[in-house]
Amino acid sequence: MFSTLANKLSLLRIALSPLFLFLIISDDALYRQLSLAVFFLAAITDWYDGEIARRSDTVTNAGKFLDPLADKFLTSAAFLAFAILAYVPWWMVLLIVGRDLLITLLRSLAETRGAHIVTSKTAQWKTFIQMTVLYYLLLLIVGKDIAWLQSLLGGTFTLLLDAVVVYVLMLIVTLLTVYSGVQYVIENRRFIAALFSGNKQVTK
Repeated sequence: MFSTLANKLSLLRIALSPLFLFLIISDDALYRQLSLAVFFLAAITDWYDGEIARRSDTVTNAGKFLDPLADKFLTSAAFLAFAILAYVPWWMVLLIVGRDLLITLLRSLAETRGAHIVTSKTAQWKTFIQMTVLYYLLLLIVGKDIAWLQSLLGGTFTLLLDAVVVYVLMLIVTLLTVYSGVQYVIENRRFIAALFSGNKQVTK
């Protein structure tokens, strides 16, 4: 079930997520810098697993389930790190992580049963803005601990990581994430009900 290279890459991404979390919340500046390399390595596997599966014609139901779930493990680890490091309120992170994992599980379940749900424009914008803010925070949090960058851009880091700036950015992400999740459930309520009814033929 998990023997294909694409699926192994998805499993690797899941395995790298707690490692990334451990490194970025460490008090050691070197560990935090290593966390960035781990995150980018995991992010690269996201592109390669799908590409490999398509090119080698090894797309599996397990892969359809694992790939998006692995993505959410990685992004959730990043948002949890931001909360642990006290850059972001916990209530925002819990809403974002909870919504993303729930919707991803529903979509993955649908894929394994042969049904594909088209991502809405709202959800696409949510993902774009969410990832933009994630990388914004990740690069700044790690970058401020790099000595030569701190000496060169110390004031800039302080400004860009200002509590009000971060709060406003994360509030936008949180509201858009919750809105797109509610929209998804409303638009697909019959479809979701069919998933849990035991019907083998699931239609939107």
